[in-house]
Amino acid sequence: MALMPVADALAAVLDGAKASATEMVALPAAHRRVLAQDLTALRTQPPQPMSAMDGYAVRAADAAAVPAQLRVIGEIAAGRPAELALGEGQALRIFTGGVIPDGADAVVIQENTSRDGDIVTIREPAQPGRHIRPAGVDFRTGEVLLQAGTRLSDRDLALAAGMNHPSLPVHRRPRVAMLATGDELVMPGTDPLPGQIVYSNGYALRALAEAEGAEVIDLGIAADTIEATRAAIRRAVDAGVDLLITTGGASAGDHDLVKGSLEAEGTSIAFWKIAMRPGKPMMHGKLGPMRVIGLPGNPVSSYVCAFLFMVPLIRALSGMREVHHQRRPARLGRAVSANDHREDYLRATLSLDDTGSLIATTVDKQDSSLLARLSAAQALLIRPPLAPAAEAGAPCLILKLPR
Repeated sequence: MALMPVADALAAVLDGAKASATEMVALPAAHRRVLAQDLTALRTQPPQPMSAMDGYAVRAADAAAVPAQLRVIGEIAAGRPAELALGEGQALRIFTGGVIPDGADAVVIQENTSRDGDIVTIREPAQPGRHIRPAGVDFRTGEVLLQAGTRLSDRDLALAAGMNHPSLPVHRRPRVAMLATGDELVMPGTDPLPGQIVYSNGYALRALAEAEGAEVIDLGIAADTIEATRAAIRRAVDAGVDLLITTGGASAGDHDLVKGSLEAEGTSIAFWKIAMRPGKPMMHGKLGPMRVIGLPGNPVSSYVCAFLFMVPLIRALSGMREVHHQRRPARLGRAVSANDHREDYLRATLSLDDTGSLIATTVDKQDSSLLARLSAAQALLIRPPLAPAAEAGAPCLILKLPR
């Protein structure tokens, strides 16, 4: 059976993926959530012309020729507008954020003045509009400033607050269940017996999913039996998760039971085995409304497949506008050999050359079990199927890994 190309597999994983329901959350809880609706400003900012500096509000015509002496008739602080209008030959002491009074059209900063009682001497010519923030210079009522599908950053929260929104409409976080399989797996902190392996995959996958905004349920490690695997799958269904991620048991050996267990529970398998390295035995299917991604057990294969397929799917379920990883151009830091029919994702480190160009250098060993090399990698270097050998300095494409 021909292996499915990576692009076709990703299209199948994302096919029909829809954003979850909308809920309102308080502004402090909205960080990293995905906005479900366009957000419009509920106010104009600033609502009136305001001073950008500490100084004196003046009529520019009165201080066009310097030195000019003006009579100070009052003071304006932020939040305390003046009730006075400025007349000829007059000035008002004003502080940053103070509302520009009627009659004034400039602010002279205090460093360019001197004061004696109620007389201020202006030592720099005033210019109309200088040091004044016009009303609405930031935004105006009704403007769409944050679009649906935006994952809200810390700066976005500040903007939403300034727009006068105490709560925001966001998509519910996707719920993801993680299930490991394998009699050989033991938890970190134990003393493994001969043939046992310390379980590591789930920690990276959980962190990767949570960084994308998912809520993660840990289903633990299922023994290598059909009964135990099916029972764990049913727990995911009962929990109402949007996505079940399994690790291990995805190959074709006698103890690889995940595919059979999923099918026994009614899962429709969309594909099993794809034309990529690492990660050939990955699978995808649906069990009712729950999506399933079956990842290989080798740590590097598991992580690379999760990065390439799980992350875009979580983004789609979160309602994000852009779900795909961005491919970036770089140059090879060392020669690479010709590729076969599978698309390669080589672990690589990144650096800059003397011209500022990005250099991707493959790590020295690419075995799919090597966690130390995966941890050291900063990117995946993409080698298309049947790509010819390439020398150092040749152009290439990479996907940056999260740090």
